[in-house]
Amino acid sequence: MKLLILLFLSCSFFALGAAEGSYQKMAAPKIPFAPRAYVCCRTPRPPALNGKLDDPVWAEARWTEDFVDIQGERSPAPWFRTRVKMVWDDEFLYIGAELQEEHVWATLTKRDSVIFMDNDFEVFIDPDGDSHNYYELEINALGTVWDLFLIKPYRDDRLGQAAVTYWDIQGLRSAVHVWGTLNDPADIDTRWTVELAIPWAALQECASGRRPPRPGEQWRLNFSRVEYRIDIQGSSYKKQVDPTTGKPREEENWVWSPQGLINMHYPEMWGFVQFSGREAGSEAEAFVLRDEDRIKWALRRIYYAERMHRERTGAFTEDISRLGLGEAVIEGCLPPILKATPSLFEAVYQVQGGGESWHIMQDGLVWKGSDDKPDPGKPDPQAW
Repeated sequence: MKLLILLFLSCSFFALGAAEGSYQKMAAPKIPFAPRAYVCCRTPRPPALNGKLDDPVWAEARWTEDFVDIQGERSPAPWFRTRVKMVWDDEFLYIGAELQEEHVWATLTKRDSVIFMDNDFEVFIDPDGDSHNYYELEINALGTVWDLFLIKPYRDDRLGQAAVTYWDIQGLRSAVHVWGTLNDPADIDTRWTVELAIPWAALQECASGRRPPRPGEQWRLNFSRVEYRIDIQGSSYKKQVDPTTGKPREEENWVWSPQGLINMHYPEMWGFVQFSGREAGSEAEAFVLRDEDRIKWALRRIYYAERMHRERTGAFTEDISRLGLGEAVIEGCLPPILKATPSLFEAVYQVQGGGESWHIMQDGLVWKGSDDKPDPGKPDPQAW
Protein backbone atom coordinates (compact mmCIF):
# COMPACT_ATOMS: atom_id res chain seq x y z
CA MET A 1 0.00 0.00 0.00
CA LYS A 2 2.84 2.42 0.73
CA LEU A 3 3.96 2.13 -2.88
CA LEU A 4 0.41 2.80 -4.05
CA ILE A 5 0.19 5.89 -1.87
CA LEU A 6 3.45 7.26 -3.29
CA LEU A 7 2.18 6.70 -6.81
CA PHE A 8 -1.17 8.31 -6.16
CA LEU A 9 0.26 11.33 -4.38
CA SER A 10 1.25 12.67 -7.78
CA CYS A 11 -2.38 12.48 -8.93
CA SER A 12 -5.11 15.03 -8.39
CA PHE A 13 -7.16 14.72 -5.22
CA PHE A 14 -10.90 15.28 -4.87
CA ALA A 15 -12.14 17.91 -2.40
CA LEU A 16 -15.28 16.61 -0.69
CA GLY A 17 -17.55 19.62 -0.69
CA ALA A 18 -17.27 23.06 0.87
CA ALA A 19 -17.46 21.67 4.40
CA GLU A 20 -14.50 19.36 3.67
CA GLY A 21 -12.09 21.62 1.79
CA SER A 22 -8.36 21.54 2.39
CA TYR A 23 -6.93 22.91 5.65
CA GLN A 24 -10.21 23.85 7.25
CA LYS A 25 -10.62 26.38 10.00
CA MET A 26 -10.52 24.57 13.34
CA ALA A 27 -13.72 23.79 15.22
CA ALA A 28 -13.94 21.55 18.27
CA PRO A 29 -16.83 19.08 18.66
CA LYS A 30 -19.70 20.58 20.62
CA ILE A 31 -20.52 17.44 22.59
CA PRO A 32 -18.69 15.61 25.41
CA PHE A 33 -16.24 12.86 24.50
CA ALA A 34 -18.43 9.76 24.80
CA PRO A 35 -18.08 7.64 21.62
CA ARG A 36 -20.35 4.65 21.29
CA ALA A 37 -18.84 1.17 21.65
CA TYR A 38 -19.53 -2.20 20.08
CA VAL A 39 -18.12 -5.63 20.92
CA CYS A 40 -17.64 -7.47 17.62
CA CYS A 41 -17.82 -11.25 18.00
CA ARG A 42 -16.28 -13.92 15.81
CA THR A 43 -18.24 -16.03 13.37
CA PRO A 44 -17.42 -19.71 12.79
CA ARG A 45 -18.26 -19.37 9.11
CA PRO A 46 -18.67 -16.47 6.68
CA PRO A 47 -22.22 -15.30 6.03
CA ALA A 48 -23.59 -15.75 2.52
CA LEU A 49 -23.78 -12.22 1.11
CA ASN A 50 -27.01 -11.56 -0.77
CA GLY A 51 -27.81 -8.18 0.73
CA LYS A 52 -30.77 -9.49 2.75
CA LEU A 53 -29.13 -10.12 6.15
CA ASP A 54 -31.02 -13.41 6.28
CA ASP A 55 -28.01 -15.69 6.85
CA PRO A 56 -28.17 -17.39 10.31
CA VAL A 57 -24.82 -15.76 11.17
CA TRP A 58 -26.54 -12.38 11.39
CA ALA A 59 -29.26 -13.67 13.71
CA GLU A 60 -26.60 -14.23 16.38
CA ALA A 61 -25.01 -10.78 16.10
CA ARG A 62 -26.42 -7.84 17.98
CA TRP A 63 -27.43 -4.49 16.51
CA THR A 64 -25.71 -1.22 17.26
CA GLU A 65 -27.74 1.58 18.75
CA ASP A 66 -29.94 3.43 16.26
CA PHE A 67 -28.21 6.20 14.35
CA VAL A 68 -28.56 9.80 15.55
CA ASP A 69 -27.95 13.17 13.92
CA ILE A 70 -24.28 13.81 13.27
CA GLN A 71 -24.28 16.77 15.67
CA GLY A 72 -25.75 14.76 18.52
CA GLU A 73 -28.98 14.63 20.45
CA ARG A 74 -29.43 18.41 20.44
CA SER A 75 -30.39 18.14 16.77
CA PRO A 76 -33.66 16.62 15.50
CA ALA A 77 -33.72 12.84 15.57
CA PRO A 78 -33.64 10.95 12.24
CA TRP A 79 -37.08 10.11 10.90
CA PHE A 80 -35.90 6.75 9.51
CA ARG A 81 -34.17 4.07 11.56
CA THR A 82 -30.62 3.00 10.70
CA ARG A 83 -28.56 0.35 12.51
CA VAL A 84 -25.61 -1.99 11.95
CA LYS A 85 -24.31 -5.45 12.91
CA MET A 86 -20.73 -6.71 12.76
CA VAL A 87 -18.90 -10.05 13.00
CA TRP A 88 -15.38 -11.10 12.05
CA ASP A 89 -13.16 -14.03 11.21
CA ASP A 90 -9.53 -14.48 10.19
CA GLU A 91 -10.10 -13.08 6.70
CA PHE A 92 -12.82 -10.42 6.84
CA LEU A 93 -14.71 -7.84 8.84
CA TYR A 94 -18.41 -8.39 8.01
CA ILE A 95 -20.82 -5.46 8.26
CA GLY A 96 -24.58 -5.62 7.86
CA ALA A 97 -26.70 -2.45 7.75
CA GLU A 98 -30.45 -1.83 7.72
CA LEU A 99 -31.75 1.53 6.45
CA GLN A 100 -35.48 2.13 6.72
CA GLU A 101 -36.79 4.11 3.75
CA GLU A 102 -40.18 4.70 2.17
CA HIS A 103 -38.80 5.64 -1.26
CA VAL A 104 -35.54 3.93 -2.16
CA TRP A 105 -33.74 5.64 -5.02
CA ALA A 106 -30.25 5.83 -6.49
CA THR A 107 -28.72 7.20 -9.69
CA LEU A 108 -24.95 6.61 -9.67
CA THR A 109 -23.65 3.47 -11.37
CA LYS A 110 -19.93 4.15 -11.95
CA ARG A 111 -17.49 3.00 -9.26
CA ASP A 112 -15.79 5.87 -7.43
CA SER A 113 -18.53 8.33 -8.31
CA VAL A 114 -19.23 10.82 -5.53
CA ILE A 115 -21.73 8.47 -3.93
CA PHE A 116 -22.96 10.87 -1.23
CA MET A 117 -24.74 12.79 -4.00
CA ASP A 118 -27.25 9.91 -3.68
CA ASN A 119 -28.67 8.60 -0.42
CA ASP A 120 -25.95 6.30 0.82
CA PHE A 121 -24.40 4.20 3.61
CA GLU A 122 -20.81 4.96 4.66
CA VAL A 123 -18.10 3.18 6.67
CA PHE A 124 -15.04 4.83 8.24
CA ILE A 125 -12.16 2.79 9.71
CA ASP A 126 -9.07 3.99 11.60
CA PRO A 127 -7.27 0.79 12.62
CA ASP A 128 -4.67 2.24 15.01
CA GLY A 129 -6.66 5.21 16.27
CA ASP A 130 -4.04 7.85 15.48
CA SER A 131 -6.55 9.88 13.35
CA HIS A 132 -4.32 9.58 10.25
CA ASN A 133 -4.20 6.93 7.52
CA TYR A 134 -7.80 5.74 7.56
CA TYR A 135 -10.37 4.30 5.19
CA GLU A 136 -13.74 5.43 3.85
CA LEU A 137 -16.29 3.35 1.95
CA GLU A 138 -19.61 4.57 0.53
CA ILE A 139 -22.34 2.54 -1.18
CA ASN A 140 -25.76 3.43 -2.61
CA ALA A 141 -28.90 1.37 -3.18
CA LEU A 142 -27.65 0.33 -6.62
CA GLY A 143 -24.62 -1.22 -4.95
CA THR A 144 -22.22 1.32 -6.46
CA VAL A 145 -19.10 1.74 -4.35
CA TRP A 146 -16.72 4.61 -3.67
CA ASP A 147 -13.70 3.70 -1.56
CA LEU A 148 -10.99 6.14 -0.47
CA PHE A 149 -7.80 6.19 1.55
CA LEU A 150 -7.31 9.27 3.74
CA ILE A 151 -3.75 10.23 4.64
CA LYS A 152 -5.06 12.70 7.22
CA PRO A 153 -8.29 14.61 7.98
CA TYR A 154 -9.05 17.52 5.65
CA ARG A 155 -8.68 20.02 8.51
CA ASP A 156 -4.98 19.06 8.74
CA ASP A 157 -4.33 19.07 5.01
CA ARG A 158 -2.32 22.11 3.96
CA LEU A 159 -1.64 20.84 0.43
CA GLY A 160 -5.07 19.52 -0.51
CA GLN A 161 -3.75 16.00 -0.83
CA ALA A 162 -5.54 14.17 1.98
CA ALA A 163 -7.68 11.81 -0.08
CA VAL A 164 -6.42 9.07 -2.38
CA THR A 165 -9.63 8.75 -4.36
CA TYR A 166 -8.55 6.14 -6.89
CA TRP A 167 -7.53 3.59 -4.27
CA ASP A 168 -9.65 0.42 -4.10
CA ILE A 169 -10.27 -2.07 -1.30
CA GLN A 170 -8.87 -5.12 -3.02
CA GLY A 171 -11.06 -8.18 -2.37
CA LEU A 172 -14.07 -6.17 -1.14
CA ARG A 173 -17.35 -8.07 -1.35
CA SER A 174 -20.69 -6.25 -1.16
CA ALA A 175 -24.39 -6.84 -1.73
CA VAL A 176 -27.51 -4.67 -1.48
CA HIS A 177 -31.19 -5.63 -1.34
CA VAL A 178 -34.14 -3.26 -1.71
CA TRP A 179 -37.26 -4.23 0.22
CA GLY A 180 -39.66 -2.70 -2.30
CA THR A 181 -38.93 -1.36 -5.76
CA LEU A 182 -35.93 0.81 -6.57
CA ASN A 183 -36.61 4.17 -8.26
CA ASP A 184 -40.38 3.63 -8.41
CA PRO A 185 -42.50 6.30 -6.68
CA ALA A 186 -45.70 4.31 -7.33
CA ASP A 187 -45.33 2.23 -4.16
CA ILE A 188 -44.05 2.52 -0.59
CA ASP A 189 -40.84 0.69 0.22
CA THR A 190 -39.80 -0.39 3.70
CA ARG A 191 -35.98 -0.44 3.73
CA TRP A 192 -32.76 -1.31 1.98
CA THR A 193 -30.08 -3.52 3.47
CA VAL A 194 -26.34 -3.74 2.87
CA GLU A 195 -23.80 -6.49 3.46
CA LEU A 196 -20.05 -5.88 3.27
CA ALA A 197 -17.05 -8.16 3.67
CA ILE A 198 -13.89 -6.07 4.03
CA PRO A 199 -10.67 -8.11 3.92
CA TRP A 200 -8.11 -7.53 6.66
CA ALA A 201 -5.43 -7.74 3.98
CA ALA A 202 -6.65 -4.38 2.64
CA LEU A 203 -6.68 -2.74 6.08
CA GLN A 204 -3.72 -4.12 7.98
CA GLU A 205 -1.16 -1.72 6.46
CA CYS A 206 -2.49 0.96 8.82
CA ALA A 207 -3.11 -1.32 11.80
CA SER A 208 -0.89 -1.73 14.83
CA GLY A 209 1.62 -4.46 14.02
CA ARG A 210 0.52 -4.37 10.35
CA ARG A 211 -1.84 -7.30 10.98
CA PRO A 212 -5.52 -8.12 11.56
CA PRO A 213 -6.90 -7.43 15.05
CA ARG A 214 -6.52 -9.87 17.91
CA PRO A 215 -9.18 -10.62 20.55
CA GLY A 216 -9.41 -7.74 23.00
CA GLU A 217 -7.96 -5.13 20.64
CA GLN A 218 -9.93 -2.05 19.62
CA TRP A 219 -10.21 -0.11 16.36
CA ARG A 220 -12.00 3.19 15.72
CA LEU A 221 -14.98 2.95 13.33
CA ASN A 222 -18.00 4.99 12.45
CA PHE A 223 -20.96 4.65 10.11
CA SER A 224 -22.90 7.38 8.37
CA ARG A 225 -26.07 7.65 6.33
CA VAL A 226 -26.69 10.52 3.91
CA GLU A 227 -30.38 11.24 3.38
CA TYR A 228 -31.89 13.84 1.03
CA ARG A 229 -35.42 15.18 1.18
CA ILE A 230 -37.13 14.37 -2.10
CA ASP A 231 -40.26 15.24 -4.05
CA ILE A 232 -42.14 12.93 -6.40
CA GLN A 233 -42.50 14.36 -9.90
CA GLY A 234 -44.44 12.01 -12.12
CA SER A 235 -42.55 8.73 -12.29
CA SER A 236 -39.30 10.03 -10.83
CA TYR A 237 -37.74 11.52 -7.70
CA LYS A 238 -36.22 14.98 -7.41
CA LYS A 239 -34.24 16.43 -4.54
CA GLN A 240 -36.16 19.16 -2.77
CA VAL A 241 -35.01 22.67 -3.61
CA ASP A 242 -34.39 25.40 -1.06
CA PRO A 243 -36.64 28.28 -2.23
CA THR A 244 -34.22 30.89 -0.89
CA THR A 245 -31.21 29.61 -2.85
CA GLY A 246 -32.75 27.68 -5.72
CA LYS A 247 -30.34 24.83 -4.95
CA PRO A 248 -31.09 21.36 -3.56
CA ARG A 249 -31.61 21.33 0.20
CA GLU A 250 -28.68 20.19 2.27
CA GLU A 251 -28.60 16.52 3.08
CA GLU A 252 -29.21 14.98 6.49
CA ASN A 253 -26.26 13.20 8.08
CA TRP A 254 -27.18 10.38 10.45
CA VAL A 255 -24.42 8.46 12.21
CA TRP A 256 -23.77 5.68 14.70
CA SER A 257 -21.46 7.67 17.00
CA PRO A 258 -22.18 11.43 16.94
CA GLN A 259 -19.43 13.80 15.85
CA GLY A 260 -20.58 16.99 17.58
CA LEU A 261 -20.35 18.95 14.32
CA ILE A 262 -21.19 18.38 10.65
CA ASN A 263 -17.99 16.66 9.60
CA MET A 264 -17.27 12.92 9.52
CA HIS A 265 -13.55 13.52 9.32
CA TYR A 266 -12.95 13.82 13.06
CA PRO A 267 -11.72 10.25 13.67
CA GLU A 268 -11.21 10.96 17.36
CA MET A 269 -15.03 11.08 17.70
CA TRP A 270 -15.68 7.75 15.99
CA GLY A 271 -16.93 4.76 17.92
CA PHE A 272 -14.85 2.01 19.49
CA VAL A 273 -15.09 -1.53 18.12
CA GLN A 274 -13.62 -4.15 20.46
CA PHE A 275 -12.87 -7.49 18.81
CA SER A 276 -13.93 -10.49 20.87
CA GLY A 277 -12.71 -14.07 20.64
CA ARG A 278 -16.19 -15.28 21.59
CA GLU A 279 -18.62 -16.42 18.93
CA ALA A 280 -21.67 -14.31 18.16
CA GLY A 281 -24.61 -15.44 20.28
CA SER A 282 -22.45 -16.47 23.24
CA GLU A 283 -22.30 -14.66 26.59
CA ALA A 284 -21.67 -10.97 26.06
CA GLU A 285 -18.19 -9.59 26.63
CA ALA A 286 -17.89 -6.23 28.39
CA PHE A 287 -16.36 -3.28 26.58
CA VAL A 288 -13.40 -1.74 28.41
CA LEU A 289 -12.30 1.86 27.76
CA ARG A 290 -8.50 1.93 27.68
CA ASP A 291 -6.44 4.41 29.69
CA GLU A 292 -4.67 5.42 26.51
CA ASP A 293 -7.90 6.81 25.09
CA ARG A 294 -8.32 9.15 28.07
CA ILE A 295 -4.81 10.42 27.36
CA LYS A 296 -5.43 10.76 23.63
CA TRP A 297 -8.54 12.83 24.30
CA ALA A 298 -6.63 15.12 26.68
CA LEU A 299 -4.04 15.61 23.94
CA ARG A 300 -6.79 16.27 21.41
CA ARG A 301 -8.20 19.06 23.59
CA ILE A 302 -4.76 20.67 23.61
CA TYR A 303 -4.61 20.27 19.83
CA TYR A 304 -7.96 22.04 19.36
CA ALA A 305 -6.91 24.84 21.73
CA GLU A 306 -3.50 25.29 20.08
CA ARG A 307 -5.00 25.45 16.60
CA MET A 308 -7.60 28.00 17.66
CA HIS A 309 -4.93 29.99 19.55
CA ARG A 310 -2.89 30.21 16.35
CA GLU A 311 -5.93 31.35 14.38
CA ARG A 312 -6.42 34.17 16.90
CA THR A 313 -2.78 35.19 17.44
CA GLY A 314 -0.80 33.86 14.49
CA ALA A 315 1.35 31.47 16.56
CA PHE A 316 1.23 28.39 18.75
CA THR A 317 2.15 28.68 22.42
CA GLU A 318 4.15 26.75 25.01
CA ASP A 319 2.12 28.35 27.83
CA ILE A 320 -0.69 25.99 28.83
CA SER A 321 -2.40 28.79 30.76
CA ARG A 322 -3.10 30.62 27.48
CA LEU A 323 -5.17 27.77 26.09
CA GLY A 324 -8.12 27.98 28.50
CA LEU A 325 -7.72 24.39 29.68
CA GLY A 326 -6.55 25.02 33.22
CA GLU A 327 -3.49 22.95 34.07
CA ALA A 328 -4.76 20.09 31.86
CA VAL A 329 -3.59 17.50 34.41
CA ILE A 330 -5.04 14.00 34.05
CA GLU A 331 -4.89 11.09 36.46
CA GLY A 332 -1.90 8.81 36.02
CA CYS A 333 0.18 11.29 34.00
CA LEU A 334 2.60 14.11 34.70
CA PRO A 335 1.52 17.64 33.70
CA PRO A 336 1.67 18.11 29.93
CA ILE A 337 4.81 19.40 28.23
CA LEU A 338 4.35 21.84 25.33
CA LYS A 339 6.95 22.77 22.73
CA ALA A 340 6.12 25.36 20.11
CA THR A 341 7.34 27.56 17.31
CA PRO A 342 5.01 29.97 15.50
CA SER A 343 4.04 27.23 13.01
CA LEU A 344 4.71 23.95 14.91
CA PHE A 345 3.80 22.48 18.25
CA GLU A 346 4.04 19.21 20.15
CA ALA A 347 2.22 18.25 23.35
CA VAL A 348 3.37 15.32 25.49
CA TYR A 349 1.86 13.44 28.42
CA GLN A 350 4.35 11.28 30.33
CA VAL A 351 2.77 8.32 32.14
CA GLN A 352 3.73 8.32 35.82
CA GLY A 353 6.14 5.61 36.94
CA GLY A 354 7.41 4.61 33.50
CA GLY A 355 8.96 5.70 30.23
CA GLU A 356 5.75 5.58 28.20
CA SER A 357 4.56 8.86 26.73
CA TRP A 358 1.84 10.04 24.38
CA HIS A 359 2.32 12.82 21.82
CA ILE A 360 0.35 15.02 19.44
CA MET A 361 1.48 17.58 16.88
CA GLN A 362 -0.04 20.47 14.94
CA ASP A 363 -1.21 18.13 12.16
CA GLY A 364 -3.27 16.10 14.65
CA LEU A 365 -1.18 12.92 14.54
CA VAL A 366 -1.15 11.15 17.92
CA TRP A 367 1.32 8.42 18.83
CA LYS A 368 2.93 6.53 21.68
CA GLY A 369 6.65 6.83 22.30
CA SER A 370 9.21 6.91 25.08
CA ASP A 371 11.96 9.24 26.15
CA ASP A 372 14.70 7.12 24.61
CA LYS A 373 12.85 5.27 21.83
CA PRO A 374 10.39 7.28 19.73
CA ASP A 375 7.94 5.07 17.89
CA PRO A 376 9.45 4.06 14.49
CA GLY A 377 7.98 6.06 11.65
CA LYS A 378 6.63 8.78 13.96
CA PRO A 379 8.19 12.23 14.46
CA ASP A 380 11.21 12.30 16.76
CA PRO A 381 10.32 14.54 19.74
CA GLN A 382 14.01 15.45 20.09
CA ALA A 383 14.24 16.75 16.51
CA TRP A 384 13.50 20.41 17.21
